[in-house]
Amino acid sequence: MMLRSLLLATALLAASPIATSAQTLTPNRNDIIVAPVLRASVNVSGDVVRVGDLIDNAGASAQIAIYRAPDLGTTGTLTVTQVLTALRAHQVIGVDTRDLREITVTRLARTLDGRELELQVTRALEHKNGLGDAANLALTFDREVQDLRLDASNTGVMQPFAARFDARTGRFDVTLEIANDSSAAPTRLRFTGTAIETVEAAILTRTVERNEVLKSSDVVVERRPKSEVGSDAAGRDRAVGMQARRQLRSGQALRVADLAKPDLVQRDQAVTLVYESAGLYLTIRGKALEGGTEGDVVNVLNLQSKRTVSGVVVGRGQVAVSVPAPRLPADTTSSLGPAEVAAPVSVAVNNHAQEIPQAVSQVATKAE
Repeated sequence: MMLRSLLLATALLAASPIATSAQTLTPNRNDIIVAPVLRASVNVSGDVVRVGDLIDNAGASAQIAIYRAPDLGTTGTLTVTQVLTALRAHQVIGVDTRDLREITVTRLARTLDGRELELQVTRALEHKNGLGDAANLALTFDREVQDLRLDASNTGVMQPFAARFDARTGRFDVTLEIANDSSAAPTRLRFTGTAIETVEAAILTRTVERNEVLKSSDVVVERRPKSEVGSDAAGRDRAVGMQARRQLRSGQALRVADLAKPDLVQRDQAVTLVYESAGLYLTIRGKALEGGTEGDVVNVLNLQSKRTVSGVVVGRGQVAVSVPAPRLPADTTSSLGPAEVAAPVSVAVNNHAQEIPQAVSQVATKAE
């Protein structure tokens, strides 16, 4: 590839009255003349190629600029004929070409990765004017951020110079600064665009009806704007196995307020009434008059007595009803010896029992 804009700087520099030979005298060696020698490859860090870049022993002519350097980070070629013609224009003669046919010229550069630039801008905006952590920020740039090449003299650490964010519009304006080896002003890079704070949220993959329990396949995790989800976003672990309080549409971000523990008892469901007290455990069939989750108090119809009782949901299809422990008369005597202890009695109510309190009374009598 030929050098881009490899133009002779002769027209600009010929006016300078430099007419020195590249040949130099070696001190303390009886004034022996050292001939200039052409180099096969050249690395330059500036925007021009000088005589001293192309040949060794250039002498006083070394600082004469004769070509423009290629683009940053690229390499070009020059034929030896072109180089000798440019050198002669500045009275640089007697160059040893070493039988070379062409010379390669590479312009050194510092390459900045586009992703690194985006990361630096994001870090500059972290906690700026109400924004959260950098990891939760999503940026949209006005211009696509691509890899950038700078002059090799820009060796300093990239750091924020100025950072502004408007919470009302979401617009940002960030300037990064990189110091260089020369005395020139540091290089500054400016980026503008919009920024939003995001959070991880559980997103529905389908429409869910009220009271429906969410399955693992119903939920995926995505990042959504915090303004859309709010401060009570539900994570995937928090959502799976929970019950929808209302109808929820596909693609909706779930909030904690949208979910509830699943009902362990459904209305009109056949349930088991559990009566339990010290030394007593009774079960009987019932019909739930309302739904409820674990810990809820619900009304249940006792299918044997046809009476409504209230109880606490303790499991799937199970409602616990409290029964006061029976009291024994104070003067009741016992045939048990002083070292003997009455064992608990467990009785399951049969289908002929009419009332739970009556069954409790019968059990208490047997225990006397």
